[in-house]
Parts: sequence; structure tokens; C-alpha cells
Amino acid sequence: MGAANRVIGGALATVGAAALGALAWGTVVERNRFTVRREVVQLLDPSARPITVLHLADLHLAPWQRTKIDWVRELAVLEPDFIVNTGDTLGHTDALDAVAYALEPFRGIPGVFVHGSNDYIGPEAKNPFAYLAGESRPGRDGGNRLDTAGLEELYRDLGWYDLNNAARAIEFRGSRLELVGTGDAHRGWDRLDLLPGIVDDLRENVGWEDDRVGPAPVTIGVTHAPYQRVLNSLVNHGADMIFAGHTHGGQVRVPGYGALVANCDIPLDQANGLSTWHHAGRMAHLNVSAGLGTSIYAPVRFACPPEAVLVTLTADDFGYS
Repeated sequence: MGAANRVIGGALATVGAAALGALAWGTVVERNRFTVRREVVQLLDPSARPITVLHLADLHLAPWQRTKIDWVRELAVLEPDFIVNTGDTLGHTDALDAVAYALEPFRGIPGVFVHGSNDYIGPEAKNPFAYLAGESRPGRDGGNRLDTAGLEELYRDLGWYDLNNAARAIEFRGSRLELVGTGDAHRGWDRLDLLPGIVDDLRENVGWEDDRVGPAPVTIGVTHAPYQRVLNSLVNHGADMIFAGHTHGGQVRVPGYGALVANCDIPLDQANGLSTWHHAGRMAHLNVSAGLGTSIYAPVRFACPPEAVLVTLTADDFGYS
């Protein structure tokens, strides 16, 4: 029995050491191993010039995170044409100045934004392993209120449009873009009941459907949390491309398997990356970003490095979109 106990003890020690090593890697190395994922999506009119979209998601920024702040600033060298920010930018009650500094190099680059719940309410201490138990329950409306108004003023000063349960239309680089967004579905702030009227008003006022000369409009959906009801609604309203965040790509992934959780009801194999979403005979390209941060109370990633995504929208080879 003594030999058997020694074997078991050695095995447990090995497993324990591996677990500690994985935890150290995830908390010290991987969560700061920032990457740029690049994608190409063909959906523009043949006459349109390519549009490079920088997708920023889930910065969860705290004022002391200098490595992340400096890395985000350096993304300006990619020279994006357009910015899509899918929310959860704030990660601390005192983060606004850090966000302003991080995003300053993008001033004057047009863009859009939606909020996640962490742009309204600050993070609270909780068991970090509870994240792996499945979709989290929305928190209470108390907690540390964040400077959402200040964040929105900052975004407007950068030149970005608010798409929280709203829509905008712009002509850009030879394309006509319909930009449609929702509030955070994880907190039930996605007013899908209002979406038909919002989209109808946009299309009626812009008058593109009556213009036979210009290119057909391209509809881009923007949301924080990619719940199926939101994706289905956006597809129903003509979305050709959807941008989302929230999932953190699973945050902890098992090599060869993938994400263990998505923190919403999207299929786990679509919790990160570029895929397609089909509903009622329609299809949209879907980009879900793994995001750039984590809650300050769960600062770990494993097999899921933080990312920004550069999506190049190009002309459809078949001459239609």
C-alpha cells in the first residue's frame, strides 16, 4: 500500500503543479498576450472601396492597466477606416481618463458604439470559478454606478454614433451603410420590440430604396451580447454583418475542445470568431470578439488570448450583396 500511496500522491502532486502552472500562465501571461485577428468579408457593392473595420470589445479597463492601454493606442497604426465598439469598455469607477487616453489616437475616425452592462455598473467581487458554471445571472441594479454619460460624451467627441436601440445611415467610401444596434441583452435592455419602428423610420427618412442609381445599402448589426433572439431579430431586419462581444471567447478554453461557456445562449462553437448566422431563410456574417479584458475580479484567460479584430469589408465577387 505504501508504494501505491506514493504513486497516487505523486500523480496528485503532478496534477496540482500543472493546475498551478496553468493558473499562473492565465493570470500573468495570457491575459496580457494581446493579438489582432484579421478577417475578410465580401459583402460590398462592386463599385465600393474596401472598408477596414476595427472591432473593439470588452476592454474592462482599469486605470492601472498600462500594458493594455498602450497596446490599444498602438492599434492606430492599422489605420482603420471605421470603429465598432461593442461595449463593456469600463472596468473600474475611475477608468474614464484611462479610456480617453487609450482611444485618443482614433479621434476623427468614424465609428459606432453600444454599451454592455459594465458601462453602467462597476464590477463586484465574486467567485471567479462561478463563471465556468454557465450563463451568469444579471446582477442587481445597485453596485458602483459608472460615468456612462462621460463615456458617451467621450465617444461623441471621437466622432462615434450611439447605436443603443438605435439606427443610423451613412454613405462611406462608396457604400451606403445602415447601422442598427441594440442595448445589452444580458440585462434585458435590448428593446427588440422597438427595432421594427427604428429600422422602418431610418429607411423611410434616408430614401435609399427610392434611389435606383446608388449602390444597394449594406446593413450592419451591432450588439453587446449575442443572444439568439437578438441575432435572429437583426437578421430579420436585413443585417448582412453582425458584430458582438460579451463572451470573452469563453475566457477559458480547452485546447482541442473550445469554450466551456459563452455567458449567453449562443452555440459554444460560435462564442469567438467569424461565422454565419442563419434564421428564417436569411443569413448574416457574424463576428464575435473574444475581447481585450476580463473583470478585475477574474483576471485569467486560458487558450483564449485577448484580441482586437480587423475586419476588411470588400466587394462581393458575384456582383451583389
